[in-house]
Amino acid sequence: MESRSLPVPDGLDGVRVDAALAKMLGFSRTFAADVASAGGVRLDGVTLDKSDRLRGGGWLDVEWQPKEEPKIVPIAVPELGIVYDDDDIVVVDKPTGVAAHPSLGWEGPTVVGALAAAGFRVATSGAPERQGVVHRLDVGTSGLMVVAKTEAAYTALKRAFKERTVEKVYHAVVQGHPDPLAGTIDAPIGRHPNHSWKFAVVPDGKPSVTHYETLEAFPGASLLEIHLETGRTHQIRVHMAAHRHPCVGDPLYGADPTLSARLGLTRQWLHAHQLAFSHPGTGEWVQFESPYPDDFRHALDVLRGDVD
Repeated sequence: MESRSLPVPDGLDGVRVDAALAKMLGFSRTFAADVASAGGVRLDGVTLDKSDRLRGGGWLDVEWQPKEEPKIVPIAVPELGIVYDDDDIVVVDKPTGVAAHPSLGWEGPTVVGALAAAGFRVATSGAPERQGVVHRLDVGTSGLMVVAKTEAAYTALKRAFKERTVEKVYHAVVQGHPDPLAGTIDAPIGRHPNHSWKFAVVPDGKPSVTHYETLEAFPGASLLEIHLETGRTHQIRVHMAAHRHPCVGDPLYGADPTLSARLGLTRQWLHAHQLAFSHPGTGEWVQFESPYPDDFRHALDVLRGDVD
């Protein structure tokens, strides 16, 4: 068990406990919330919850159990498609139910673990559990990911994602019909004020821009093509939900469970359909495409009236 005792700076007066701990002790917001939920935060002897507000000048006592670093566990994932592979990169088609990399609390398969099990050697830059990972997809989101296999490729791809020169195209089925049928959602995204595992459009969030276009309209739903200008966690899911058109099959962000059940969906209809970038080794512009998985094709067939 570790602990710290320190005064609350005046500049953090009125700030939420989880946000303040992140600033003062370098915790992630999620870990700070967990510490508070476990009763590990006291202000002048009074135990605080994660959403309570600090008082400048008060005395803060924080006690926590250090978290174990997640480790890469080689687990074979036969459904993981290898779309492209050379000395610099490997492009995978990630199935649902697979995380990008290990994290605390996740015991299922990961992309890096699947690649390790298949004998792939990838770059080791960054956190050890994120070997070669330069961008992520949610566990429930399927589609294309590129993983760096060399240090040079890792550096080049990280720069490309930071400078927004990578083209990421997603397809999503959302509830209702967006108005206008094509447009841009420019709204900052940050941690949800009341749920540490969710994100939301919040005034002090990070700049987030999503471009969408309707490809096909159905009764009560629409198939969209989405281009991301930024890459925030849950960005498409949050922006479409804030636009009152949540991804079908996404109960975390307000999807109708009746519609999800009718379409046979157990996850959000969101697919990383295309990925294009300058190859880190050759400089050549490369583009890859992933077909819809079976559950998504079935859902579209139901929406189109081809099957019951």
